[in-house]
Amino acid sequence: MATTQNPTTTTTTTTAAGAPSLTFPREIFAALSPSPFLLAHLTTPQPQQNQWQKPQKQQTQQQTLRPNARTTSAFRAPTVNTSSLTHCHGSAVVRLGDTAVVAGVRGEILYRRDVPDPPRGTSTEDANDASSGEAEDDGDDRAEIDKLGLLVPNVELATGASPKHLPGSPPSAQAQSLTARLLNLLRGSGVVRARDLRISYTEPRVEEGEGMLVEGVEVESENREVKAWWTLYIDVLFISLDGNAFDAAWGAVMAALGDTKLPRAWWERDVECVVCDDGVKSLRGLSLRGLPVAASWGVFEHREEGQKNTAWMLADPDLFEEGLCREVVTVVVDRSGGKTKVLRVEKSGGGVVGKEVLRTVVTAAERRWTDWRGLLKEQ
Repeated sequence: MATTQNPTTTTTTTTAAGAPSLTFPREIFAALSPSPFLLAHLTTPQPQQNQWQKPQKQQTQQQTLRPNARTTSAFRAPTVNTSSLTHCHGSAVVRLGDTAVVAGVRGEILYRRDVPDPPRGTSTEDANDASSGEAEDDGDDRAEIDKLGLLVPNVELATGASPKHLPGSPPSAQAQSLTARLLNLLRGSGVVRARDLRISYTEPRVEEGEGMLVEGVEVESENREVKAWWTLYIDVLFISLDGNAFDAAWGAVMAALGDTKLPRAWWERDVECVVCDDGVKSLRGLSLRGLPVAASWGVFEHREEGQKNTAWMLADPDLFEEGLCREVVTVVVDRSGGKTKVLRVEKSGGGVVGKEVLRTVVTAAERRWTDWRGLLKEQ
């Protein structure tokens, strides 16, 4: 009896005359032996393209394809749609293959009087100064945002997005991990400026000898005070999950923040509260600092006794591949300033990825940044 394997079927034949052959469809092969199934694809070269196919997509004899018909270095093409939700200040729907995510940004006001120990010595520039061109780069304002908790992401996987996350179930470890990673990246990258979230008030000058308040007169900066801040609640809901959840979630967050428009707000001295303009023309967007883009890889290893281990770097792994990868690498880069800035490198499990591999990964992440930039700038 002989047994042969290929990426699509497993066939067993016998030498007995008239004995039927046994053939497994690729779905059953993948379910029964997922690791050999993926290995068969990664070790089976694809034939050269024939003369009737388009030459720009020609393949070499040494090129292999994963079960999802992508090469090891190929990412799924993302799609972005903004302003999808009507009851949010900003929203976006992002799709990576069969992974679909919707993100919504809601702005709520945090009063200074409700903060036990408000930050001192910070700038009083707000969105009004930024829109008038008076404010320059406000430097590192991450401490103010971190202390006040002005960015609050939350990831929800229990939406029926996958069989592992049933609707109504409590937050899973993966959902909490994604929330923490999004929050750390939002804080570490400083993509949101604090001045866009401040609501300042300037005390009118009192003319000496007259005892009258004079509005509209230039005053010293000491008479200006931040009375409140906008707090951005970023809700990320997965519609469907087919691997690489972090890249999709971060892309949805960046698209939603780019779509966010907050109403013009000011402190009303007579009623001691913040008043917002309900006019559409008064809405103001966020002046985001840079454009961080995340790119992830999974490492699939094959080990045989007496032989050297073989590993493949799988770009943008799907759900099937993630279950077989013991090592995952995520790189966040930003090239909006002309030069590549590596904002974050995350690596978990395994020891295949070293310095040389990381250099290759960063180069691939730069190309991925170009893809995302073209989509986000079109919105």
